[in-house]
Amino acid sequence: MQVEELLKIVETVLDDHKGNNITTLDVRGKTSFTDYMVVVTGTSDRHLKSLCDYVVEEAKKKGYRPLGIEGDLGSDWVLLDLGDVIVHAMTSQARGFYQLEKLWSVGGDSSNTEQDAAS
Repeated sequence: MQVEELLKIVETVLDDHKGNNITTLDVRGKTSFTDYMVVVTGTSDRHLKSLCDYVVEEAKKKGYRPLGIEGDLGSDWVLLDLGDVIVHAMTSQARGFYQLEKLWSVGGDSSNTEQDAAS
């Protein structure tokens, strides 16, 4: 499966399941462990977990198996590792505190894309 196809699956599922402020960070050339990071805000710990569960379900249908998932109910951050794409599902408070977009944009270009799922 092509990386771009997996990325499209992730973005579509997050949008379909009401993920907010979906931002895709292109980290190729900045790190060797992944190509893209997708950051999404959920409304509760249950929403965060559900978003990642839906992504796993759809990825498996397409023949792709996740490498791991960290965080569960009660967490304000759930990380889903799909290899070339990593999903960071966070509450708005955690997202504001950790500021991953700012962290990964240091010394890089502005090739990040953002999709607002509130529409």
